[in-house]
Amino acid sequence: MQTVSSVSRYLSLVKFSHTVFAMPFALIGFFLAVQTTDAVLEWTLLLKVVLCMVLARNSAMAFNRYMDRDIDGRNPRTAIREIPSGMIKANAALIFVLLNCAAFIVTTWFINPLCFFLSPVALTVVLGYSLTKRFTALCHLVLGIGLGLAPIGAYLAVTGEFALLPLLFSFAVLFWVSGFDIIYALQDEEFDSANGLFSIPVWLGRKRALRLSEILHGDTSFLLFLAGFLGNFGVFYWVGFALFIALLIYQHLIVKPNDLSRVNMAFFTTNGVASVLFSLFVISDLFL
Repeated sequence: MQTVSSVSRYLSLVKFSHTVFAMPFALIGFFLAVQTTDAVLEWTLLLKVVLCMVLARNSAMAFNRYMDRDIDGRNPRTAIREIPSGMIKANAALIFVLLNCAAFIVTTWFINPLCFFLSPVALTVVLGYSLTKRFTALCHLVLGIGLGLAPIGAYLAVTGEFALLPLLFSFAVLFWVSGFDIIYALQDEEFDSANGLFSIPVWLGRKRALRLSEILHGDTSFLLFLAGFLGNFGVFYWVGFALFIALLIYQHLIVKPNDLSRVNMAFFTTNGVASVLFSLFVISDLFL
């Protein structure tokens, strides 16, 4: 029972459920490579890609919690998190980060040389995000870059080569994640401002931050449209595209500058459903 409890604490530390944001786009990148190149579908390679996604995300989230432990302890909203509450010791969290980073690099070795040589770059981006809110309001974009590596990373795992279409999906994820992270950061605007932390809501205020989030999601919509057009996708893609855009619009309708009561619904539920649905329709289109 103690082992189960420890595992659940670490799953909570890294918010494992939030894997639904980037993982579906990694699967799009993987199956896009399989269906649009001469590559053969290898299930063991898919498992390696999924493992890399999990390990990289574990590293990033645990490092974020480790670096922000003092900040989280002062913030009433985050004081219950695992490290400030004492559920997980800070040093144990750091060891968890190092183990996941090492496992990530080792796994890329068994994929292909390009992924292996790029693995430190990927880790630098996803770990570096945790430091950015200490000096720049553009921290949301850095988070977007980190998750945006998913489609192109999975594509590289299959082909070992860069291509335009997966890059369009990566940039779409970059703007999508940046946009909804700005919405999430609205909750801590006052705390961040009082503690010298940087964010778009602190910099621009709630109203203009929401407008910038809308612009970023507009960019996402354009890039997904462009990917669909250039990729010559069929009806399934466009149904998924329509659902994804509808859910983007919905989250902006339920979050207002003077009403943040549904931020969590917009952040997790809406975007999680959008990502899963879109990937299901895109992958279906690739095979059907």
